[in-house]
Order: sequence, then structure tokens, then C-alpha cells
Amino acid sequence: GFCSVKTSRAPPPPNPNEPEETAAAVAGWGVDYIVLTMVDRDDLPDGGSAHVAETIAAIKRHTDNKMLVECLSGDYAGKLASVEEVARSGLDVYAHNIETVERLTPTVRDRRATYRQSLASLEHARATVPDLVTKSSIMLGVGENDADIRQAMRDLRAAGVECLTLGQYLQPDRQRMKVSRYVPPEEFDAWRVEGERLGFKYVASGPFVRSSYRAGEFYLKNIVQSRKGATA
Repeated sequence: GFCSVKTSRAPPPPNPNEPEETAAAVAGWGVDYIVLTMVDRDDLPDGGSAHVAETIAAIKRHTDNKMLVECLSGDYAGKLASVEEVARSGLDVYAHNIETVERLTPTVRDRRATYRQSLASLEHARATVPDLVTKSSIMLGVGENDADIRQAMRDLRAAGVECLTLGQYLQPDRQRMKVSRYVPPEEFDAWRVEGERLGFKYVASGPFVRSSYRAGEFYLKNIVQSRKGATA
């Protein structure tokens, strides 16, 4: 696999004070856009969705609904009710990363995280709240080819995903999978153009781009605010 985050065999239950404590902290930062992320909690019946949704709702309360919130979610083990719970929490941008192309998913990702399961979670989030902005990310340099990437982009668009980031995979330690190739900047530029042609509203594509790429937040903020204005 690619991730160097260690897994706990017996993780403690979520801290019940975390939603309020997180909201109180970020409300004092003076920012207007925040990205939350999470570890997978497959040990919990809902995958942690209630805790995440509660945190988002608390942030909205503490900021008079003025702070825009993006959440990089797991796939909740394919439980669409959990996806729905987070989508309905007041969230502005629902992000979930497919990480790689379909052909390489079994070797790159955990066996429990399937390509189609990830697409289904993104599609369901958008179906639950049609105005919700959805976002995903693909790492390049793990053995994919152009046809693989192009198909993954088409699959994301078919699932209603509007925002996409593409970045270079970097090996975090010797125990993780090796880099297949370093993709040159001009290829990343070409994928940005291809993504825009396919209809993504925003594509950030470059060697150092990551899923929560900062430059995208300003553009996403404009998308969210214009959509809120249109439905107000």
C-alpha cells in the first residue's frame, strides 16, 4: 500500500468532546474555509459518520454558518447511510479520494477499499444533496497508463464529481510501494486541460499537488458561494 499511517488494532472510542472543542478552536482562527479529514474507523458501526457530522454541524453553529467546510472522508466501508449522514450535516464540499485508477486499486489500496465503492460513495453524496460540491484525487506514478487515467476521470464525472486533483505519488518509507515513475510537469498540465475538457469545474494538477491543495480552496469557495446564492 501507499499510506504510512499506522493502524490500531483496538482504537479508543471517539472523544465525545471533540466536535465542540474542534468547532471552538477553528472559530477563533479567523479563517473562512477549513478542511477536515479523518482516519477510517471501520471498528465503529457507522464508520465514524455521526462523529464527523456532529463536528461539521458544531463548526457551522460556532461560526454562524459563515465558515465553509470541506471534509475529506473515508468510504465508510460502503455504508451509504453513513455517507448520507455526513452529506446532510451542513457540509459544503464532500471529498473522497479514489487514489488510483481501477486496474491498480487492488494493489495500491487496502483490499476493503474498492474503486466502485468509492465512486458509489461520491455519487450518493451528490444524490443526497444535489448542491453539494464533490471532489476526488488521483495519485500518478504508481503504474497507471494514459487510458487508465482517462477512464478514471470519466468515471468520476459520471459520478457527478466536479473537482479533481492529480499529484505525484512519493514513497513515504521503505516499507511502502515504490514510485513507478516521476511524471513530468507538462504531463500534469495536459491532464488539467483534459479534465477541464471533460467538464470538471476545477482541476489542480501538478507534481506537488495534494488532495487538499490550497490554491483550490479559493476556487471552491467561489463555487460554493455562487451555488448558495443561486438557491437562497
